[in-house]
Amino acid sequence: MPKISQNSFVTNHLITLENVAEIVKAGRARWKIENENNNTLKTKGYHLEHNFGHGEKFLSSLLLTLNILAFLFHTVMEMMDVRIQLPQKRLGPRTTFFDDIRALTRYHYFKSWDYLRQFMYVKKTKA
Repeated sequence: MPKISQNSFVTNHLITLENVAEIVKAGRARWKIENENNNTLKTKGYHLEHNFGHGEKFLSSLLLTLNILAFLFHTVMEMMDVRIQLPQKRLGPRTTFFDDIRALTRYHYFKSWDYLRQFMYVKKTKA
């Protein structure tokens, strides 16, 4: 016997017997996308939950906005820039990439991000 569950969706669409399954499927897909994005922001190097609740008015909103912008730029760069793709493919998860950048810039000065990326690519391919 199928499992029966009760859910609530907010929609301005007229729900009928003909479209209810499609509307439920779309709602679940949207929830899945939002859940995966939030999980990425919490567990893949962005530390979303640790940055908020500070300040009296706008600091938490500012930190959230900067975090989401960083995620957007990293995702676009990962998709479009081969100089980012190559070292990141060899390093694996984005958190490893961030940890390596953090360690390298803690102990060494690079003239530009291009020098840093080139250093990471050359060192990783020779190892």
